[in-house]
Amino acid sequence: MELFFLGTGAGVPAKLRNVTAIALKLLEERGTIWLFDCGEATQHQILHTSIKPSRIENIFITHLHGDHLYGLPGLLASRSFQGGESKVTVYGPPGLKSYVETSLSVSGTYLRYPLDIVEINEGVLFEDDQFIVEARKLEHGIPSYGFRIVEKDRPGTLLVDKLQEAGIKPGPIYKKIKEGESVTLEDGTTLAADDFVGPKQKGRVVTILGDTRMCEAAQNLANEADLLVHEATFANGEEALAFDYYHSTTSQAAEIALRANVKKLCITHISSRYDRQAAEGLLAESCRIFPDTEIAADFKSISIPR
Repeated sequence: MELFFLGTGAGVPAKLRNVTAIALKLLEERGTIWLFDCGEATQHQILHTSIKPSRIENIFITHLHGDHLYGLPGLLASRSFQGGESKVTVYGPPGLKSYVETSLSVSGTYLRYPLDIVEINEGVLFEDDQFIVEARKLEHGIPSYGFRIVEKDRPGTLLVDKLQEAGIKPGPIYKKIKEGESVTLEDGTTLAADDFVGPKQKGRVVTILGDTRMCEAAQNLANEADLLVHEATFANGEEALAFDYYHSTTSQAAEIALRANVKKLCITHISSRYDRQAAEGLLAESCRIFPDTEIAADFKSISIPR
């Protein structure tokens, strides 16, 4: 599992940072990529990476401001032109369906793959045998959501040496025990699965927030997360300005990370008024409160180990 930043700026594209888009690469887990937001020129950013649009499975839009949305119709169209055939599901606030369908319709764009657009509210948006995605509404000028991506726990490692010591040869019994099923042998002996399987491998948790003021919903979504991605549009000391514009400061993002007991924080949505040197100052502000903080940059990658 790897988080890859395609755009990390706020408001408008800049030379140093494109507008928001984040790819969650689940290539080992399911062979796909999930995209969070799709600002203008996201597909141009993808051209400089190894990401294949045909692998994009789900797209989650935090809110309908242009710097998080304007790249979506173009990306969907190009994916079709490039031979993408698998279904894509796009999740986002009410109004998203109208925006996408109108954009594709007036441009005469025909997609060669199934597209499902789901307008969301709070609650569980997605669940299968591997992942759960939950959404909660944040505090912004228009409806803006944060997403909590939870990987389900995986079965523990099969203790092959222990099975062999018990005289059990490789075969269907191994599979049953690996799946947690106890097995009764021909001689009447019962093998309890728990005796031959190691502890469950705890799933990882990633929280990705849209634009927001500091709020309780952000903390709840981030609780005990392995990685929290939180906007930091304003510097420490600009809390009044952040409140007025429905955004957060570096110190507020760090405070949420501290309260939620996350393992790592990454601040993003950086204003174009901050150059590289000034961005280091923003990072230092967050680190004073939450030391394990990184600052996002276009094409930065963060691995989330198991």
